[in-house]
Amino acid sequence: MPLEMEIQERPTTTPLLSVTEAAAVKIKQLMAEESDVSVLRVAIQGGGCSGFQYGLGFDSGAAEGDLEFHEHGVTVVVDPFSAPYLQGAEVDYVDSIQAAGFAINNPNAVASCGCGHSFQVAEGEEAPADAADGCGSACSH
Repeated sequence: MPLEMEIQERPTTTPLLSVTEAAAVKIKQLMAEESDVSVLRVAIQGGGCSGFQYGLGFDSGAAEGDLEFHEHGVTVVVDPFSAPYLQGAEVDYVDSIQAAGFAINNPNAVASCGCGHSFQVAEGEEAPADAADGCGSACSH
């Protein structure tokens, strides 16, 4: 009797978050100018003109429950609340004649503010009740 093998597909998982090389270079440069920081913290906060806004900042380390990963020599932490909203997102650094700064390309965002700092998710995923109005970046939305 021939040996039958069942072929199973390996499930593919979308990485929580990715960091481009350009972003990693800028993150390392900025971290070198700070003291007592070792990780980039990426978070989602209620607020902004579209419901949620991104938070990027340096921290001394991961907190209990944080998801942590390393990419291009940078350690990134994400809190458990923010993780579902950032699944598959990419942190990039853009330096063009029009603008320079970090940009988050997020496949979970169904709409975003013209300023790019605020976004909205699919119906049923509401921003927290304490979300503030306005995106805080002087956009007119």
